[in-house]
Amino acid sequence: MTLPVGRTAPDFELSDEDGNLFRLSEQPARRLLLVFYPGDNTPVCTAQLCDYRDGIEAFADLGVDVIGISPDSPESHRDFRARHGLPFTLLSDQNLEVASEYGCKALIGMKRGIYLLDEKRTIRYRHVEAVAVFRRKRDELIEAIRGLE
Repeated sequence: MTLPVGRTAPDFELSDEDGNLFRLSEQPARRLLLVFYPGDNTPVCTAQLCDYRDGIEAFADLGVDVIGISPDSPESHRDFRARHGLPFTLLSDQNLEVASEYGCKALIGMKRGIYLLDEKRTIRYRHVEAVAVFRRKRDELIEAIRGLE
C-alpha cells in the first residue's frame, strides 16, 4: 500500500553510494524527491535518472533535492553515478525495507515510485507505477511541483 499525500514520511536510514549513512530525519529542511527505481544500468531506470540529471537546475530552482533509491549495492551506485554523471545521492535499499514501507516493493524487486516531501517531511505528491516500464518524466514532475506552490 502506498503512503497517502498529507502523511508524514516514515523515517529511514540507508547507505549512500559512498557507504555513508543517510537518515531522512537528519537531512536539512529542504524538499526531497525520493525516486524509487528497480535497478542501476537498466534501460528505463537509466533514461529516468538521466532525465532528472538533465533537469537538475529546474529541481534546484524549486528547492528540491533528488534522492535515488534502489536495491543495488553502494558500489553499484557509485559506478552508475560516475558512468552517467548523476549529481544526486543514490541510496541502497538491498533488503527492500524502505521500499516496502513506501509501497514500492514488488513481488520481485522494487516498483518505480516518486514521493515529494516538503521541508517538514510531509508527503506532498506521490506516484507509484503499476508497471515498471512506465516512469514519471522530468517535465511532469516539475509541473506537479509547481502546481503545489
